[in-house]
This record gives sequence, structure tokens and C-alpha cells, in this order.
Amino acid sequence: MKLICYGVRKVEKSYFEKLNKFGYELTLVEELMNDTNVELIEGHEAVMLRANCPANRKNLEKMKNFGVKYLLTRTVGYNHIDLDAAYEMGFKMARVPRYSPNAIAELAITFAMNLVRKGSYMIDRTRDKNFVVDEYMFSPEIRNLTVGVIGTGKIGYTAAKLFHGLGAKVIAYDLYPNEEAKSILEYVSLDELNRTADIITLHCPYIKGENDNLIGGEFISNLKDGAIIINTARGELQNVEDIIKGLENGKIGGFATDVFSNEKEFFFKDMTGKAIDEKVEKLLSLYPKVLVTPHIGSYTDEALTNMIEISYENLQEYLETGDCTNKL
Repeated sequence: MKLICYGVRKVEKSYFEKLNKFGYELTLVEELMNDTNVELIEGHEAVMLRANCPANRKNLEKMKNFGVKYLLTRTVGYNHIDLDAAYEMGFKMARVPRYSPNAIAELAITFAMNLVRKGSYMIDRTRDKNFVVDEYMFSPEIRNLTVGVIGTGKIGYTAAKLFHGLGAKVIAYDLYPNEEAKSILEYVSLDELNRTADIITLHCPYIKGENDNLIGGEFISNLKDGAIIINTARGELQNVEDIIKGLENGKIGGFATDVFSNEKEFFFKDMTGKAIDEKVEKLLSLYPKVLVTPHIGSYTDEALTNMIEISYENLQEYLETGDCTNKL
């Protein structure tokens, strides 16, 4: 079985090779799939993608013509695949329904601690040999703050446990409360969470037409003054323009994100000296009150192992049974 995998960073190659217990004939491509390198698929029966690999109708047609039967994505989300087109063409597809929740939860904690203690601000000043302690550096302790968690699935619950371990009061909102989580947090309405949390961290799925731009004008206007917002979930949940306004008028005290709705235009590329989306440019200019990472929440040893192993197992299950537990 010839399997081509896109978006395999240098540090990841050894993982793809050592976890290949089924003996697939691997082609590892460092670049994300695009309209040009899609031609490399010729001669392969299976393709593994990652987020921001555009499996649109045009590229799917090429895959079909090349004889591809199996289309895997080593991600939870699959909005980079035109499912309607893929179904029409008869691809057997599968995703990774879960991976280490600690990977994302720990990034949220990292963001929170940095923004609360003004870590980036202080380090930048001392790097420039400015050792003056100013008023901006004064900060509360996490244990004296209320953390609001939106979405308490595996990742949100893990984040809640980490914040609870630091001594914070944790409140949460979820349409489907996690009974186990009630031992460490209190479920409240979204409105109450909005009004009372000092730190809000998003761990909910994006549902088109239902929670688009959840963090928008109305939500921000009801925030506790100076609240910190963290998004390691989906870019579609945030309205960048409204967040900028909230930062400028002081309603938002700090903002951190690992995601943007239009991130494929600039993430995973060196955009030094090049123009990117105007609103994103403006947001970046508000550093160190704004922290941005390039969708690396799952970029840990454990999460990577989970994603590769499950993807390999998905393909093997298709080959052995014709079906797959994690099929799309």
C-alpha cells in the first residue's frame, strides 16, 4: 500500500517511520498539499492530509484520476475536505476523532499565565536591558481569579482540571454538561460566564450557522472589564475586528489565539516583510496584549503519536474490513 502524507515537518518524519507497524510504503512531503504538489499523489492509493490541505473538488478529481481510494486526515476537523465532492467520487475517508487533550489544554494555560503575569512584556524589556519594574507588571494570582471554560469535552475538561489545580475558581458553559467535571467546576449560563470570568478559554467545536463569531461585539460588551480571552479551538468562533475594538477600549485585557478563520492564507508560511490580512496585521500590532501562535496546539510528541497511529489504523481497518470506525 503506497501512502503519501502531506505536511510532515522535519521533526515529525521519524515518528511517521517508527509508527509504521503496518509496513506502508510511505512518501513524506513537508509542504502542505496544494494545487501544484498534488501531482505527487500519482502512483499512490492512499493520501493523508493535515489541516489547511485543500481537498477541494479540483484536487479530489486529480486524486480520483490518479487511482486514490483512501483519503485520510490526521485531524479532528475536516472542513478542508469538500465532503460532497468526495462522496460523489467514492473515496473512503477517515479522521482522527481525538488526540492528547493535554496538548491543547496546556497551550491555553501557557497563554493564560503569560497574559496574567505579563511575561512577554517583561522579557522583552529585560532583553533591552530595561530592568525597571513598572505598574503594568503588577498582577493578580491565578488562584484569585475565575476561569470560564466554554466547552467541557476532553480538552475543555482537561483545561479546567489544570486551572483548578492552580487554585482558580472554574465555571463552565456547555450544552451537554460533563457530570464528571462537576466535581471541579460549576456550570453556569453563557451570560453569567461572560459577565463574571476573569479568563475565558474556548474549547467548543465550531458549528456553522450556530456559533459563528461567538466572541463578537455583544459578547465583548458584556465582559468583565479587563477580561482575558483565549481561543485554541476554531478561528470561526472569533470576530477579529470586534476583538481589536475591545482591546483598544480596555474591555479586553488580553487576547491569545492559535487559530484564524482565514489562517491558510498565512499560517505555515514565512510572511516576513509581506502583507497579510489587514485585521490580523492590526491584531498582531497589539502585542504583548495579544499573543498569536500558528495553529500549534497539537504540536506535541503525544498528540502527534496519537494522530499518526490512529490514521494508520484507520487505513488498515479499511483494508481489512472495508469499513472504518472513524469514517467520514
